[in-house]
Amino acid sequence: MSAKMMIVVEAVQQIVSAGRDYMKCAQQEKTKRAEIDAWEKATIAKIHTQRDLLMAYLDRSFDERAENFRALFAVVDSAIASGNNEQLALTLNSITEIAKSSPFKDLANIASVRAALDDPNHEWTF
Repeated sequence: MSAKMMIVVEAVQQIVSAGRDYMKCAQQEKTKRAEIDAWEKATIAKIHTQRDLLMAYLDRSFDERAENFRALFAVVDSAIASGNNEQLALTLNSITEIAKSSPFKDLANIASVRAALDDPNHEWTF
């Protein structure tokens, strides 16, 4: 085989080798993209689930607070109508205490419990 022919054969072998390397790399990158897409979908689903849980909690929390205020103001109206100043003072104090408390304070506790439940290494002590 002539020297020129050997150079051509070697060049073709290098091109074929480079093509194989490219195909292998392209397949690896395609696999990585598929893994990233799957992770993205799972993460988005988890975010939506957590959002839905939070919104449900907030809906119930604020509904409960609104109902408590309605009931307490009904007692205020009754105390005013009957002239019961002691009951009026106690009820107004209750309204003030409820208004001062944040419905979000329990949310931190819920989040920490959820994190503990999600952590397989969490040690529970009773």
